[in-house]
Amino acid sequence: MRWALVKVCLAVTAMVVVAFAVPLGLVVQEMASDRAFSNAERQAASIGPTLSITTDPVQLRKAVESTQMGAARRMAVHVPALGDSPPVSIGEGRAEERAVAETRRMGRATTAEVAGGGSALLQPTALGSGDIAVVEIFVPEREVSNGVATAWLVLAGVGLALIVGSVAVADRLGARLVRPAERLADAAHQLGEGRLGARVPEAGPKELRSAALAFNAMADQVVELLANERELAADLSHRLRTPLTVLRLNAASLGDGPAAEQTRAAVEQLEREVDTIIRTAREQRPATGLAGAGAGAGCDASEVIRDRMDFWSALAEDEGREVRLAGVDRTVRIPVARPELAAALDAMLGNVFRHTPEGTPFAVDVHDAGDAVIVLVSDAGPGISDPDAALRRGNDGGRDGSTGLGLDIVRRVAESTGGDVRLGRSVLGGTEVRVWIGLDGRSAGGPGGRRAGRGRRGGRRDRRRQPT
Repeated sequence: MRWALVKVCLAVTAMVVVAFAVPLGLVVQEMASDRAFSNAERQAASIGPTLSITTDPVQLRKAVESTQMGAARRMAVHVPALGDSPPVSIGEGRAEERAVAETRRMGRATTAEVAGGGSALLQPTALGSGDIAVVEIFVPEREVSNGVATAWLVLAGVGLALIVGSVAVADRLGARLVRPAERLADAAHQLGEGRLGARVPEAGPKELRSAALAFNAMADQVVELLANERELAADLSHRLRTPLTVLRLNAASLGDGPAAEQTRAAVEQLEREVDTIIRTAREQRPATGLAGAGAGAGCDASEVIRDRMDFWSALAEDEGREVRLAGVDRTVRIPVARPELAAALDAMLGNVFRHTPEGTPFAVDVHDAGDAVIVLVSDAGPGISDPDAALRRGNDGGRDGSTGLGLDIVRRVAESTGGDVRLGRSVLGGTEVRVWIGLDGRSAGGPGGRRAGRGRRGGRRDRRRQPT
């Protein structure tokens, strides 16, 4: 917009300068020519009184040499034949005889081109005898164009100054229009990235001030809506404490045994998760963006996976499932908070137990790719019929008690690090969930995205189960 305005002003000013400077330059050139020939006419008229008195060549030569033009050898007098006297030319004449004769015949002043450059003014003058003498004044080219070059330079300088000035004014005007628009676009990008405190100064033209006011009102509304959503999440989670208390008391009365211990451990974990949800929802400030809600937090992926596998292994043993765990023998740091990674693992492992028959083996593998960490959860179950639909939030909600949000939790954890989630066919014959967790903030379109693509191609085969 700024450069467009500059270009428009440049074009308009250039056309105006050309429209006025060129005709004005031509007028200056014509005035210089008229000035030179008018001066020549005055010089020719100065010898007229002498010609009316005498035609004696000696006297005429003295009279010619006494004038300014005669002294400069630019005047000549052509006297026709008088009686027995032949025609006489006094001074240095440059015009052709034919031009002189034509001027004498017409009886009015004419101009003739001179060989070697310049022009000659031929002025007819009446003699006492009634004949016509012709006074010739040589006008060099430099007098005809005297001052024209300077005038053209001045006009060019003025035109250039006008163009530069108009461009500068247009640039400043464009900057006043563009800066508020750029601030508005920058604030929109910041808001889109999750920085909810982004606001736009209400400055600039009236229309942009109105846009800034509308944007700020929208941002305030977004912050208010998110705050209400967090409060609602905290309130809904808080309501779960009462049935959780009853459930914990009932679990405490189950006595001893593996099943009782597992039930009590599950209740304790559920209570911790509810407390985490309440605390996170209450403490998170609206000004912090969604993308920054866990920035700076991290955990050891191997430790978290070992801990969660200890919990799920007991249930796997009861159902006769063979479990394989690989890649967790060394520390693997990832930029994901421990509760978030635990929730993602529980979602994937819960899908295995919920949607595969008892006795189906499964495996969890961790690979450190240098710039990313890959977590693979695979099973030997029937597979997934529609991997793309399974990754859509809330898909198939309500079927068999499923909310359709399990894999969405996993996807959000991966995407918060610049990674992604892909579904494919595992080496066990069932489903493989490949979670790519970025370590350097790069997007999932890198090597991890290409590797995961092989699983996606395998996901086109016929599968029958749908995860939550």
